[in-house]
Amino acid sequence: MNTPISDAAAKSNVLTDFTQCHASIIARFEQFRGLPDLLEPAAKARQIASEILRFFRSAVIDHHADEEQELFPAVLASAIKGPEREQVQVVVDRLVGEHRRIEAMWSRMEPALKEVAKGCDSDLDAAAVIRLVDTYTAHARFEEESFLPMAQTILGRNDNHLAALGMSLHMRHAPPPFLKGKGYW
Repeated sequence: MNTPISDAAAKSNVLTDFTQCHASIIARFEQFRGLPDLLEPAAKARQIASEILRFFRSAVIDHHADEEQELFPAVLASAIKGPEREQVQVVVDRLVGEHRRIEAMWSRMEPALKEVAKGCDSDLDAAAVIRLVDTYTAHARFEEESFLPMAQTILGRNDNHLAALGMSLHMRHAPPPFLKGKGYW
């Protein structure tokens, strides 16, 4: 049998509802209190994402092109035919393969980085970021410890070879000259 709720009990339930509502509002405001502390890391994430997007295209891709189009061919051309050139070719093939793997890793994560740079939700894979950083670090370490000393030995046999490489790299990055009377003024 249902018993009617007394007026006092009904008033008590109404007041309890207000108390519960206040508790919910206060909990939301406590979350809100922490928002300013999250803005700086979020801004830093957007900044880092924007910078690495520009950096990878302008520095890493260009660096790989410099190596593949200038440095590697120069060392191969200057290496002594036989075991030395064969060793250089093996190392060059490894480095070029690593360039492609690094670029492929980058391509897979670039869309998520663009979302981070825009301040949007992103499915950026933290493990993929770590793999890319570790892969590039190992690549650079191998190149520094194995290839560049070999390149120094091979190109260092003839100062003209080093000078030619330097000039070729300079020309790749030099702005085009202005030509008077050719529509460039």
